[in-house]
Amino acid sequence: MTNQDVLGEAARRRTFAIISHPDAGKTTLTEKFLLNAGAVVTAGSVKAKAGGRSATSDWMELEQTRGISITSAAMQFDYRGHVCNLLDTPGHKDFSEDTYRVLAAVDAVVMVLDAAKGIEPQTLKLFEVCRARNLPVLTFLNKFDRPSRDPLELLDEIETQIDLRPTPVTWPVGDGEDFLGVIDRRRQVFSKFTRTARGATMAPEELLTFDQAATLGSSAWKRALDGVELLDAVGADVDLDSFLAGTSTPVFAGSALTDFGVRHLLDAVIELVPAPPPRPDVDGVGRPIDAGCSAFVFKVQANMDKSHRDRLAFARICSGHFERGMTMTIARTGRPFATKYASTVFGAERSTVEEAFPGDVVGFVNATDLRIGDTLFDGRPVAFPGLPSFAPELFTGARVLDTGRSKQFKRGLEVLEEEGVVQVLRDPDMGDAGLVLAAVGQLQFEVFAHRLESEFHAPIELTGSPYQAIRATDAASAERLRLIGGIRIMRRGGDGATVALFENKYRLQRLLADEPELTLVPLTADLA
Repeated sequence: MTNQDVLGEAARRRTFAIISHPDAGKTTLTEKFLLNAGAVVTAGSVKAKAGGRSATSDWMELEQTRGISITSAAMQFDYRGHVCNLLDTPGHKDFSEDTYRVLAAVDAVVMVLDAAKGIEPQTLKLFEVCRARNLPVLTFLNKFDRPSRDPLELLDEIETQIDLRPTPVTWPVGDGEDFLGVIDRRRQVFSKFTRTARGATMAPEELLTFDQAATLGSSAWKRALDGVELLDAVGADVDLDSFLAGTSTPVFAGSALTDFGVRHLLDAVIELVPAPPPRPDVDGVGRPIDAGCSAFVFKVQANMDKSHRDRLAFARICSGHFERGMTMTIARTGRPFATKYASTVFGAERSTVEEAFPGDVVGFVNATDLRIGDTLFDGRPVAFPGLPSFAPELFTGARVLDTGRSKQFKRGLEVLEEEGVVQVLRDPDMGDAGLVLAAVGQLQFEVFAHRLESEFHAPIELTGSPYQAIRATDAASAERLRLIGGIRIMRRGGDGATVALFENKYRLQRLLADEPELTLVPLTADLA
């Protein structure tokens, strides 16, 4: 395959993620994208029906029972002659670290806002990650088929709270029971809203001229026209340069549940989201798209296939032409890596992939040598920047309830630690006997315990912990800290960092003031 072929295939790729506050409709929108692209026949179901394909991005049992996204899911589908790689992310704040890893693998994001609630705390946190990575943002104002806030208020909130200039592409006409549809500002037409049976099939689109829409006799139409005239007057039109620079956001309105307004947004993904750019290496130099094949591992997930207890390493292809069976090199170890077992992933479903191009996501099955943040390359060596760990805020001990299941507990601990479900801290002198689990949020502990029981048959008890703060330290400082009460020196799994756990935050603050020569470094991820 020639370099021009690789460049042409890369130009057809659109790799993006969907982010939102919990319950804003992110996973519903994901399924409606698949529905509109013809990748599924009906949305919202887990198993295939009537010979047609259906899927859900929330494949984990705990996600389905709780109705929230816990892990990220990768799905590939074709639309309008392009290949879309869609990564659905966890919406819950306790899993922001997993979301961060996913955002390291995409070229743009779709931000979903509940039209009744606007910007919510988790939205702000996720957007800061987008800004740190200079990701272009498309915004979807969801749930206009329910009572909603004034859309002009929502635009003002976007501009003031996250410093993005909103440039509406579609504009809502009414809300709730009075929701009539949306005005397409670029095409100067009105798309009339027609309800479907909970959006299980594609929503019919009835296009009307402005004169035809005026005959509907609704006061909502006049208010919407006034809003559009105001937007025209202030020049709130889509600007590709500022969108790509991350300073403006094209805005769309609709209802994901009823599949209305989704096609406008999906069209914008094709038209506005950039094709994969050269990925900067550790020295900040971009690796050309048509260089030798390279990939970046951004996620590890175990037991997606319960029948085989497998382990899947998700990697984004960054450059070149990937061919199944090629031998690549792991930059971290210098060891060769055979790519015989490579798959594309659609929710929990998978199929063997023979080739892939920049922007595509490939799953390597049972690739035990791969870790989150690893670089793979063929040809000229390259190493991409790794992924930092977030600073944990909660700590607990854990013990297996049945000592006869200790072997299963140890295996589960190893697997879930590699995935980054929680951070595992060990006492160098005690090993697993004195381990401490560290996490950003409480739900991570619950997922950890649930998966140990359901996937590894090793029920555990979370025993709690007196620790309130953590800092990275070094060998010299650790010797001094061991002499002080209420401090425990541990080793973090994965990177082997030496850390100090503090039972009292005030003790930590006092040490920082009284003994500034000690090495006590916050573990906060460097989002830049």
